[in-house]
Amino acid sequence: MTAIPKALADATLYPFWLDNPLAPDSERHLVGRTDADLAIVGGGFTGLWAAILAKQANPNRDVIIIEAGKVGHGASGRPGGIVSTSVMHGLSNASRIFPKDLPALERLGKDNLDGWTKTIRDHAIDADLEWSGEMTVAVGPSGMSKLREEFDLAKRYGHDVVLMDREETRAELASPLFEGAMWSRERSGIVHPAKLAWGLKRTALNLGVRIYEHTPMTVVEDNGTMLTIVTHDGQIKSPKVLFATNAWNAGHKNIKTRIVSARDRVLATEPLTEEQLSRLGWKNRQGVYDTRTQLNYMRLTRDNRIIFGGRVGYFFNNNPDPADDRKIETYDRLAGNFFTTFPQLADIKFTHAWSGPIDLTMRLAVHFQRYYGGKAIYAGGYSGFGVTATRFGASIGLDILDGKSGPDLDLDFARTLPNWIPPEPFRWIGAKLTMHALDEVDQKGGWRKHWINMVHKMGFPL
Repeated sequence: MTAIPKALADATLYPFWLDNPLAPDSERHLVGRTDADLAIVGGGFTGLWAAILAKQANPNRDVIIIEAGKVGHGASGRPGGIVSTSVMHGLSNASRIFPKDLPALERLGKDNLDGWTKTIRDHAIDADLEWSGEMTVAVGPSGMSKLREEFDLAKRYGHDVVLMDREETRAELASPLFEGAMWSRERSGIVHPAKLAWGLKRTALNLGVRIYEHTPMTVVEDNGTMLTIVTHDGQIKSPKVLFATNAWNAGHKNIKTRIVSARDRVLATEPLTEEQLSRLGWKNRQGVYDTRTQLNYMRLTRDNRIIFGGRVGYFFNNNPDPADDRKIETYDRLAGNFFTTFPQLADIKFTHAWSGPIDLTMRLAVHFQRYYGGKAIYAGGYSGFGVTATRFGASIGLDILDGKSGPDLDLDFARTLPNWIPPEPFRWIGAKLTMHALDEVDQKGGWRKHWINMVHKMGFPL
């Protein structure tokens, strides 16, 4: 498509959300030795929520966050920013992995979102939050059967959802690809993820959390009753540590046996004019996912840009910063998907293109790994759906770390682990074959469909 190079020509290879003059200054890095009641490694959503929840429960608890770079500049500063009730990557995924836990997970998801919202309100966090709902759109007739199953499940659990036909869907958001949609109209919407992270950082600091940025962890030492977190210029001694390290899986060598560090790619358009917006409809401004095997997601920003993401990739040995993702031509295919989805916007240009690692697991949902005799917990595996689920992951991770008990902590989601993932080079070979199949299975089928079905049977949902 000849329009793609022109549309991408002036794009900045940096996340739109983080390219903002409102970004706060960094906190100083850790120098010297210190102690804490709770040390948190990672300053993204999980780490920030854990610190806030710990201080809300016990204001006297001494809590430290260390962040290798800047707060919110990992996966928390890159997502689409679609708000959802689910804590397990959607109701269908929760039903797939934890059918017995589903009623409890639905309750926990609603309680989590209520708590998430209350903190934003109580601490006056301006994160461009809009309760516009979320919409799953069917691409092609085959997508409608998936939607009907999800709709029936959502209605069974009391969600305010409507199932729309082709004409109703295109009246909400005009695309020649969309054959129908399910619109979840309550407890979902869109948010500016970086502004949310910065607001949570301010909240944590106001509660007395000590935050050290540009403080990468280098070593973890087990000293019996205490762990020592060694950094470049300092160290922290603490009886309890939460590893909130997402796809970087730092903290213990075995974390990566359950995590794949996949790359998610995203585009941001220039602000749409009123005339361009009229070509789309989208007056209700829902966050949107489609049913393509290699799915795309999309939403509007406050200034009416379109954020359009998808195109998951993988690089050998979980490479967190591959050179290919800093080349603008890497985003050609995603831009092609954008113009196929919205051909009426052929005159649009992209201002930002970015990529970064997300923590995929066989479950596509948060899990909890226990290390160092229970003195440390890793909470992660959100698989790109962590905007609200990270608060839940932080809460459960803290409860496990603090040795709490109760019926919710006895459920499978809190006690069990996702399936083991093979090491390199088998991981890379399998990922490359799978990504290639995902790119073309909807159009070409054949061996690609058989491969995807085999991967499904192995336990990795796609």
